[in-house]
Amino acid sequence: MSLHPKIEAVTERIRQRSAPSRAAYLAGIDQAVRNGPNRTPLSCANLAHVFAACGDTDKGRLRGAATPNLGIITAYNDMLSAHQPYEHYPERIRALARQLGATAQVAGGVPAMCDGVTQGRGGMELSLFSRDVIAQATAVGLSHDAFDAALFLGICDKIVPGLLIGALAFGHLPALFVPAGPMPAGIPNKKKAEVRERYAAGEASREELLEVEAQSYHAPGTCTFYGTANSNQVLLEAMGVQLPGSSFINPGTPLRAALDDEAVRRVLAMSALGDDYRPLGRLIDERAIVNAVVALMATGGSTNHTIHWIAVARAAGVVLTWDDMDQISQTVPLLARVYPNGEADVNRFQAAGGVPFVFRELLDAGLMHDLQTVVPEGMRAFAREPRLDGGVLSSAPAAAVSADESVVRTVAAPFEAQGGLRLLRGNIGRGLIKLSAVKPEHRFVEAQAVVVDAPQKLNKLHAAGVLPHDFVAVVTYQGPRANGMPELHSLAPLLGMLQNQGRKVALVTDGRLSGASGKIPAAIHVTPEAARGGAIGKVRDGDLVRLDSEAGTLEVLVDAAEFDARTVAANTSPAAHDMGRNLFANSRALVGPADQGALSISCGPPAHDGGAWDYDAEYELGCDADAALAPHESKDA
Repeated sequence: MSLHPKIEAVTERIRQRSAPSRAAYLAGIDQAVRNGPNRTPLSCANLAHVFAACGDTDKGRLRGAATPNLGIITAYNDMLSAHQPYEHYPERIRALARQLGATAQVAGGVPAMCDGVTQGRGGMELSLFSRDVIAQATAVGLSHDAFDAALFLGICDKIVPGLLIGALAFGHLPALFVPAGPMPAGIPNKKKAEVRERYAAGEASREELLEVEAQSYHAPGTCTFYGTANSNQVLLEAMGVQLPGSSFINPGTPLRAALDDEAVRRVLAMSALGDDYRPLGRLIDERAIVNAVVALMATGGSTNHTIHWIAVARAAGVVLTWDDMDQISQTVPLLARVYPNGEADVNRFQAAGGVPFVFRELLDAGLMHDLQTVVPEGMRAFAREPRLDGGVLSSAPAAAVSADESVVRTVAAPFEAQGGLRLLRGNIGRGLIKLSAVKPEHRFVEAQAVVVDAPQKLNKLHAAGVLPHDFVAVVTYQGPRANGMPELHSLAPLLGMLQNQGRKVALVTDGRLSGASGKIPAAIHVTPEAARGGAIGKVRDGDLVRLDSEAGTLEVLVDAAEFDARTVAANTSPAAHDMGRNLFANSRALVGPADQGALSISCGPPAHDGGAWDYDAEYELGCDADAALAPHESKDA
């Protein structure tokens, strides 16, 4: 089927906007491509260091034979359940590469923090910046320049975007991302949320809460709700840089092992030493980025990707904006309900049809690009389910009908006509809301503001019994420059409990909420942030705030002249220097705003003539994405 005209129009607009930076990026890839193994230009001393610790077979190949050397970038640690299965992957990859006449080496490890552990803690202020550290660490690992292709072992929140940004800096290398799969289903997510809300109300003990949490997070593998980690996997498949249907195959299963082995075979086949060279930077273009956004909207995925995929796109020389995302969301129907925008976990989503079913529907409706991927068949291969047939990896077409219409539906009968996210605009700034997780009756809130500059202060106001019956919690100084933009998921149980009581509540913040953004109407990522002088910092206690997520508006109902005359309130939260936050002072000083990817590092070629982005001037232009593309002298430089 031909491409949907609105998807085609958005893609073409991105292509034109990105033409100079994309051309510069591709020129860099072409310059880096070599004939023969990439290690060939290394001096004898350089090369000796590369193979010093290898066995005789690998040494013989690395000394000069025209065989590919596979670099492994791993985010393994055994505190993250999602990454614990990676412990023995390198030895398995090395053994298989050896059988295939190649070599493989761990090029480097990257940090991998768990947002589930740091929620509500000081460490959460390092979380967003860890993405950029991961990108840099990936580049350090690949900088040895001894590899002909690369495998990336990573799953969770900031880790996949960081790996992608780092990998795209070496876009001349073929690359493949390898998931480890989700843990088996535990306690239903709805039950977990209920106990969390009862605990917030003082009606459940810590022991009861810990028990349900332990029943939810209980085994190796990704957490089973559809947060940022599992959204990562779907977006990787949508861009064609992960094996088809590999996202939600559980660890320790024969099919998982077969897919892991196939990843090694496939990435070696894509090496420049073969006849099927597929460099990552060529695969990820504006069409692949649009596919990722389409998949995000169709499945009701994580709000965090409205930040991360702008940064990923920029690393490939592609300029993506929130306006692009919003227009895609208004075009693409919602085809999946997976917690938190439904009750099913990702295992049930997989059983109902999962990614292959959704992608088949999107491709058939002309809502996804069919493009070159890591497999020769292109995107149509991602509409097939992987199978084991007599121990041999094969595939079958996605089921014609959903196995559970409460979880997955067709384009002809979607859950909603529009996708999961909505861009909000108004005199407070621009922000985003995860519309798919909020019931229609809660999508409009007009109530007085309760303004705090730390989430803990809202909890204290509740404990003191002084919160109004209906209110909009305006949580300021939570943006990238203020404190690293921590997730504020710790507020969800309190606000959820109050909403259950029939009270009208909403959240407005320049911070993030979570990949598990749930049932509370929440305008998040508001830009400009308070620390940049944004209007969110002018909202005062008692102001009437209107959040209309259907109309896409976010406003404070105050006389315009009075509101303009106000100054931004001071940040009264005490500065913190523990938990390593002092080490990230430079990141906070350099970071850009959320709608530009919240980058604290230089990422990809400049958009035009090399001038730095002037974020303040951009906001003066009304945040018009295309108007803001002109280069400016940065006040923040």
